[in-house]
Amino acid sequence: MSIQSVINREIFAPSDQKLLVAIEAKRRNKRKLPFLAAGREGKYKTFICLSATNKPPVQLFITKVKQFEGSPRLIKRSQWNVDQLRQVNGVNPNRDCPEFDLVFDRSLDQWMAASDAEKCMFIQVLYHACQNYWIAKDVQANPGEAGRDPQKPGGPESRKGPAVPRTNFINCQSKLMEDACTMNMVIYRCKIFLNRMKSTMLPPPRPRPAGQAKSGAKSGAKSAGVKSRTPSPARPPRGSMKKAVRRASQALGERGDRLWRAEDKTAHMMDSARLFSNTAHKLALKYSC
Repeated sequence: MSIQSVINREIFAPSDQKLLVAIEAKRRNKRKLPFLAAGREGKYKTFICLSATNKPPVQLFITKVKQFEGSPRLIKRSQWNVDQLRQVNGVNPNRDCPEFDLVFDRSLDQWMAASDAEKCMFIQVLYHACQNYWIAKDVQANPGEAGRDPQKPGGPESRKGPAVPRTNFINCQSKLMEDACTMNMVIYRCKIFLNRMKSTMLPPPRPRPAGQAKSGAKSGAKSAGVKSRTPSPARPPRGSMKKAVRRASQALGERGDRLWRAEDKTAHMMDSARLFSNTAHKLALKYSC
């Protein structure tokens, strides 16, 4: 089960909401809160989620969800209504980048998504959800004008122009807003899936062995002229030592084979995803003309 399905089931389904998009992100500038330092619970992942209510009138919410390391539990930290969202800053309108800013009535959050594709998908879904939300809100505020023909004089479109989102989107690429198409979502989802598979299949960095730290400490003590008398451990028999070395070399060889196979699979998946992305891009160009 994907992380989006888990978040939707545990956080939004009980409150009769549906999850539209969720991305993993971290703050670019961490807030300094020294009075909360004692209550920190270690490392965690942060997910920025966009959800909508199932019952009309539809409400949009941006929610911050955390998952602490070593715990499968998801915790809802903060939630804002889209009415409080004043500005979405894409940071760079010329190329894909993971940075983006969310400006609310009383706060500014500067985020960095886990990948460029996650940020692009979030902004595209957020823009169109806000656009539909504000158009529906205009119709609710002026129910008598909903049935008029906008081409006739006196229609709502001829008097006050097309409805636009109250949330201001700046420094965002046009392919994520007016020029967006459904093929972009397919490309972004493929890239996100590829990045997550790559991060799960590659082995984590190995920690430094404790023996090296002890040997370094001993050498430092000897250089300082401090003599430490420690009893030498009993030497194991030669036969058991040879067996241990043989088992360790065999385990290292098997681990190397598994790493090579994982690397081959990752390269094959990257090639397949790249081919699929190019094909989807060509189809998008073909049918957009």
